[in-house]
Amino acid sequence: MYSDAPFSAASSPSEALPASDFSFKKLVIVGVGLMGGSLARALRRAPAEARGTIVGVGRTLDSIARALQLGVIDQAVAWSDPMALSQALSGADLIVLAVPVAQTGGVLERIAPYLEAQALITDVGSTKLDVLAAAATALGDKINQFVPGHPIAGRELSGVEAALDTLYAQRNVVLCPQPENTESACERIAAMWRSVGAKIHIMTPAQHDQVLAAVSHLPHLLAFALIEQLLTMGNLKLKLALAGSGFQDFTRLAASNSEMWRDICLANRSALLAELDGYLAVVNNLRRALEESDGLAIQALFERARTIRTHWSLSKNETS
Repeated sequence: MYSDAPFSAASSPSEALPASDFSFKKLVIVGVGLMGGSLARALRRAPAEARGTIVGVGRTLDSIARALQLGVIDQAVAWSDPMALSQALSGADLIVLAVPVAQTGGVLERIAPYLEAQALITDVGSTKLDVLAAAATALGDKINQFVPGHPIAGRELSGVEAALDTLYAQRNVVLCPQPENTESACERIAAMWRSVGAKIHIMTPAQHDQVLAAVSHLPHLLAFALIEQLLTMGNLKLKLALAGSGFQDFTRLAASNSEMWRDICLANRSALLAELDGYLAVVNNLRRALEESDGLAIQALFERARTIRTHWSLSKNETS
């Protein structure tokens, strides 16, 4: 049974450990795009004695070839090739799933027959309840080898070309340990993330999905929605020509991968719908205040928002 002794509070990040405190013999990354590629690049900075082989797995050899060409990984394997996949997973001590959340179950089903007892699996998925359900179905009695995770980092760009070795530096990584996980398994996954500069938080899957719906999934949804609203209202070309930095900042998220964010929104739809309903209620209050020319109500809301945003920004600067 996993004990949360190394992680004293869900709201408190752990201190970063030196990269030399973590080492691996063979790391397999399934999906070497922005997230998987950035992890590989960061781990390749470790001293030679701490770093083993990094194997990248993709849908086809063509899809993974670019990562090999860029030197992000040491070996490239297509998951459609059972023999090559078996060899890739042989002797692996760590496996990281960096694929869209909707693909998690299928990928785990593919690798489960070749999963050796010493291998630990984690993921980078933005939702956790659905990922855990898929993992339980796919892994069966090997579920104890899976430690769910989510690095809260990213860019609006995608693909291995966008990967950065500093993507996870001073970023939060949420781990959602299961009752089946051992303390040592959870600590090993945490040590991997610490070694690339991340700060660890422990949450339950339900808490994770609720919080991320508010601060990540809803903002993405709104950014996509604003672009759609501009498109349907007409004069798009003129509006974009006159758009300034505020529009750029607000809509940056709309440049994100549409397939990935479709899957995230659907996977976390219950929590996201609750947050969306709350947002719509606030928007309706603002609309009513505009109709009634209620400047005091509008200013009061703006002032509350400004205060919270300013305090949050200052606190982030102090801890970065």
